[in-house]
Amino acid sequence: MRIVLTGAGGFLGWHTRVRLAALTDHEVVSLNRDNWSDLAAEVRSADAIIHIAGVNRGERSEVERGNVALSEAVADAIARAGRPVPVVYANSIQAGNDTPYGAGKAAAGAVLAQAAAGAGSNFTDVVLPNLFGEHGAPRYNSFVATFVDAVASGVVPQINDREVELLHAQGAAQHLMDGLSGRGGAVRPRGSMATVQGVYDQLRRFHDVYNGGDMPDLSVAFSVDLFNTYRAALFPGHYPLALNAHSDDRGRLVETVRSHGGQGQTFVSTTKAGVTRGEHYHLNKVERFVVLRGQARISLRRMFTEEVVSFDVSGESPSVVDMPTMWVHNITNTGNTELTTLFWTHSLFDPENPDTYWEPVSLAEKVAP
Repeated sequence: MRIVLTGAGGFLGWHTRVRLAALTDHEVVSLNRDNWSDLAAEVRSADAIIHIAGVNRGERSEVERGNVALSEAVADAIARAGRPVPVVYANSIQAGNDTPYGAGKAAAGAVLAQAAAGAGSNFTDVVLPNLFGEHGAPRYNSFVATFVDAVASGVVPQINDREVELLHAQGAAQHLMDGLSGRGGAVRPRGSMATVQGVYDQLRRFHDVYNGGDMPDLSVAFSVDLFNTYRAALFPGHYPLALNAHSDDRGRLVETVRSHGGQGQTFVSTTKAGVTRGEHYHLNKVERFVVLRGQARISLRRMFTEEVVSFDVSGESPSVVDMPTMWVHNITNTGNTELTTLFWTHSLFDPENPDTYWEPVSLAEKVAP
């Protein structure tokens, strides 16, 4: 399918784009502010639209009218296409409340529903709860992002405790993708119930444990999602993390992974000089690299960006580099001898769901003939 994805550069848009790239062969047309004028032309040849673009900050009238205006542009593009184009709308549980954002989201949904009906298209209204996830902007996308930034910076935030429903952005993205093959109608994904204070307390526990190199208890899916969100905010400045080596006349002992709960799998590989391993990314997996012998360069690139972050590491001074989710990564033997590397993941390998998606770190390799 050829999918027009509006708001592709935003928080949920980026997560949806990554998931589409990982799990489908769809051609994705990413629309943002800089190429919004291409909307009508792109919809003309599209098989479906996922509409995420929205306005959630600004003057009251700007927020409400801004969301409606974006949906009106999509509706106009559907009318110009002159054929059915299914629409999946990233709506919010705030739709219809007494805020400008809630009023704008509700009105925008009504505009899209009417446009789809007029064109004979399916309209899927995905009503999302509060979202969180990797690379959310503090004081903008989610209170979770704000708390992550505060914990990482050593700041104690003011907390107004209440119960909230939280859904990871990858879960939201999956529901939007499911709407592509659905029959339309309203969809209300369910998240995890938590308290605001409870989220902050768990992030503090992560910080206390992980700051010393240990892994927290990752036995619950919500904890894994929250931990991956926390780790993303630490990258790359937190790494590599030095490990303590215990030496005596018999040799050396290095504790590479200390896990406080959950599953885990450890494996060791050797790599010949000049050879590169990896060239993939993960959506959920917590993965640790520790070079035990030899020299290596670990390189990473966040999906849909160009900058490559690299770490030069050596078995002489064992250190940890943990792979953030949705960052393409590889490891290259840069020495003249065989490289020995220990890898650890938080879950047992599942051949039915390996959570490994191939993509080169170097964009030059991606476009090479």
